[in-house]
Amino acid sequence: MTAPTLPTPLVSPEQLLAALAAGAAPVIIDCSFDLADVGAGERAFAEGHLPGAVYAHLDRDLAGPKTGTNGRHPLPARADWAATLARLGVTPARAVVVYDAQGGMYAARAWWMLLWAGHRAVSVLDGGIVAWKAAGGAVESGATTPVAVPGAYPLGDSLVASVDADALQKSLGRVTLLDARAGERYRGEVEPLDKRAGHIPGARSRFFKDNLGTDGRFKPAQELRAAFEAFGAAPAQVVHQCGSGVTACHNLLAMEAAGLPGSALYPGSWSEWSADPRRPVAVG
Repeated sequence: MTAPTLPTPLVSPEQLLAALAAGAAPVIIDCSFDLADVGAGERAFAEGHLPGAVYAHLDRDLAGPKTGTNGRHPLPARADWAATLARLGVTPARAVVVYDAQGGMYAARAWWMLLWAGHRAVSVLDGGIVAWKAAGGAVESGATTPVAVPGAYPLGDSLVASVDADALQKSLGRVTLLDARAGERYRGEVEPLDKRAGHIPGARSRFFKDNLGTDGRFKPAQELRAAFEAFGAAPAQVVHQCGSGVTACHNLLAMEAAGLPGSALYPGSWSEWSADPRRPVAVG
């Protein structure tokens, strides 16, 4: 069975409203989160979320166990992610829409992970719940219990590329590495979260928030395309990283929306890299 068609990788609130009115029934997942208050996303979800939405928590659902050296938000084992998807009600026959209240920074992680599981029919709600409400979309309050499906999601081949720390280190100087963190963290002026300040040698700064317009939605495709093409590399030669492998997915999503698919994610990102004293660090 084929999942209902929705625009990908971004779906506008207006398009989602029209799809719902036409009887489409995607799985809608709220990924709202706050790194400084890990319960804030769930509280906000209970206060108001898209009708029928379920909640995915960054630490519990979109990340695996931490060892102290594998980063702050390591990917879970694929089998564990397959079990989570089934608990959230995701099947290959259903489209998925993910959103948050933070400009897509957490929804993009869920988008990438669904593609990692082989689920192609996944879209990020452009502008999130703020744009949804501005477009006249209804919200409902209270906790929800996902309608789980039996077993685990049947994993397919990954539809996205990733690299580990060793492979990345060997390729430095031969790939274009884009760092999605804020400029002051990239330059090593501050480091509020990780063990060392600075960036991976050779990385270039591309703050993920630069993908958004003043309305909180992604900038037009042609504007995003020009921004990423200015780095001078074909998508297959681009690797994305950030602090913990979350906001890097925002840049991956922006490139996809710009018609530049095929770049890779370094999931461990700076939190993993900086935890290993043997790995080189640059500042400035």
